[in-house]
Amino acid sequence: MYLPDFDYYAPESLAEATALLVELGPAAKPLAGGTDILVKMKNGLASPSALVSLKNLTELRDIRWEPGRGLVIGALATHNQIRDSEVVQQHFLSISQAAHQLANNQIRNRGTIGGNLVNAIPSADLPPILIALGASVTMVGPDGARTVPLESFFTGPSCCVIEPEGEILTEIVIPEQDTTGSTYIKFGLRKSGALAVVGVATAVTMDGDVIRKARICLGAVYKVPVLAEEAAKVIEGKTWSDELLEQAGRTAVGCCLPISDIRGSDEYRRDLVRVFTRRALKRAITQGHV
Repeated sequence: MYLPDFDYYAPESLAEATALLVELGPAAKPLAGGTDILVKMKNGLASPSALVSLKNLTELRDIRWEPGRGLVIGALATHNQIRDSEVVQQHFLSISQAAHQLANNQIRNRGTIGGNLVNAIPSADLPPILIALGASVTMVGPDGARTVPLESFFTGPSCCVIEPEGEILTEIVIPEQDTTGSTYIKFGLRKSGALAVVGVATAVTMDGDVIRKARICLGAVYKVPVLAEEAAKVIEGKTWSDELLEQAGRTAVGCCLPISDIRGSDEYRRDLVRVFTRRALKRAITQGHV
């Protein structure tokens, strides 16, 4: 398989990159890690007339903690950089662990968090834990910058709110919070490189044995990652028990609308949601770290 012909640009600044994308029109696409778009081009699933590489925008690779704001991850940070970042591990270990579960080492070395989000694959591993932790994303385009909650970013499979002409995702912010525990677990058909058949992320704030706040996000069981708000309501304000977490799992099943495909039937996915919601909640409650 060979790449089709295309024009290649490598702008030196974010302003130049957005201007180029506007000038070239919707047939031009930004290039980050290339682990998705280059494969699609080789397989005839995408044929952009031009690729605008973001490789020179080194400021978008930064991972840092900003007091009063939270963890800031540049859109060009790779999955392995996120996994190995001491800053990420110190403040949100669950994000580091989720990045480690993504694809395989070769993909993690090249693929970026920005590309992962913009591709908007329903089975992606990072969106559920980021949504559970209340993340927002910032995009910069010809009309300036705008920020939206990540839970509102996705509009459908492979679709998001980013404008197709000139807008570039620049950073992800996970806010400072009083969360006491969070986790992401998934079920795949093999140990390495598997897409999630079901993924569940949870974040809880405990007061002793009482669950003061909870967020549960489900992946791979709807057209976009979905917050299981009714399941969270079941457990908030109550003393946790295995029976209570099982009730939350059963409630979470009603928050999803899974498909049947080669990796699993809708019935199978629903049962996985029940089991993995219970497990993810218990892990977030008992591990005692974010």
